[in-house]
Amino acid sequence: MASAREYQAKAEAQFHKTIKKANDAKQALSPYEVAARATDEKTAKLRALRLAKEAAEAIAAAENKAAKTKPAREKAISKKEAGRES
Repeated sequence: MASAREYQAKAEAQFHKTIKKANDAKQALSPYEVAARATDEKTAKLRALRLAKEAAEAIAAAENKAAKTKPAREKAISKKEAGRES
């Protein structure tokens, strides 16, 4: 028959084997987590760049619209003044 020490040795061996498997599982999951984190960071960076570009385009469009409308008003005023002078 096996003694208490043999049972204890087997239990400890099984415990250490279980701990090793758990650690291996954590390490196997790490590359996936690293890749997912890198993808999330790239997505956030690209989103920020896109939003900045859209904001700059909106400002430029508003300035262009304002610039286009002012000369039209000035032309209308100058035509009225030209009609008065005649």
